[in-house]
Amino acid sequence: MNEPSIRQIRYFIAVANTGQISRAAIELNVSQSAVTTAVKHLEDTVGARLLDRHAGGVTLTFEGSIFLDHARRVMAAVDEAVRSPRSSRNAVNGTLRLAMTYTVAGYFLPPHIERFARAFPGVDLRLTEASRGAIEEGLVSGTFDLAVMLVSNIYNQEGLTYETLLQSRRRLWLSSQHPLLEQATIGIADVAREPYIMLTVDEASNTAQRYWNRTNYRPRTVFRTSSVEAVRSMVANGMGVTILSDMVYRPWSLDGRRVEVKALADRIPTMDVGLAWATNVEQSTAMTAFREFMHLGDTHRAH
Repeated sequence: MNEPSIRQIRYFIAVANTGQISRAAIELNVSQSAVTTAVKHLEDTVGARLLDRHAGGVTLTFEGSIFLDHARRVMAAVDEAVRSPRSSRNAVNGTLRLAMTYTVAGYFLPPHIERFARAFPGVDLRLTEASRGAIEEGLVSGTFDLAVMLVSNIYNQEGLTYETLLQSRRRLWLSSQHPLLEQATIGIADVAREPYIMLTVDEASNTAQRYWNRTNYRPRTVFRTSSVEAVRSMVANGMGVTILSDMVYRPWSLDGRRVEVKALADRIPTMDVGLAWATNVEQSTAMTAFREFMHLGDTHRAH
């Protein structure tokens, strides 16, 4: 019999805490389908229904309540294991000059930085937000030790080494009243007929152009902006649609209007977040500790 994974248990606890798969997905920064699949696999593994699904969300079954107690103890033990041995973690010290791109700084990295700082108090973190080009140059020149960035955008493939932490699926964003929501499937051809809100920050428009260019269609761009919140608000208010990653998706605009998401029938590349460093650099203990910490538990990889 397959053993439950740490990821499945973590996702189940998030659903139990929030009472909704959609809210749990937002808190975990993954897609609803990833949470649904993880919980289903967990139920198959334990051989019992853990959640009752209903229109308002989910509630724990009797077996689910029992399992939740065990799950919380498991995660507490895992967290304790992560923190130990404290003496070896305290021995890791030095300065870590960490660069990050705008999207990573806003939508991915802060909780990991907070936990790393607590786990490795001897490491002096120096944080810098910069563009992809400035980060690549800074890594090669030695200005930065490590970067957390959109590795799917990396241009300097020879001078840098990188590893992926998260592959975030790109989906169509549209208003809650949009007629495309009634369609069983939506393709690029459908999107091309709609007014399009183009995000430009972190080279998002360049990335979009690359996958649009693989089709016979082009986006009918009516507005370009570097603000994710501006895109969210415009889409929610019915001014257009866009294709963006699940990592930056939130269901509500700042003015309280709903943003819906739909998967596209056409293949759209994921937005990949990862770690990057100069290929020929000798890694310090702080660099190694940060890399291992970010991979610990394989908690970031779900789409």
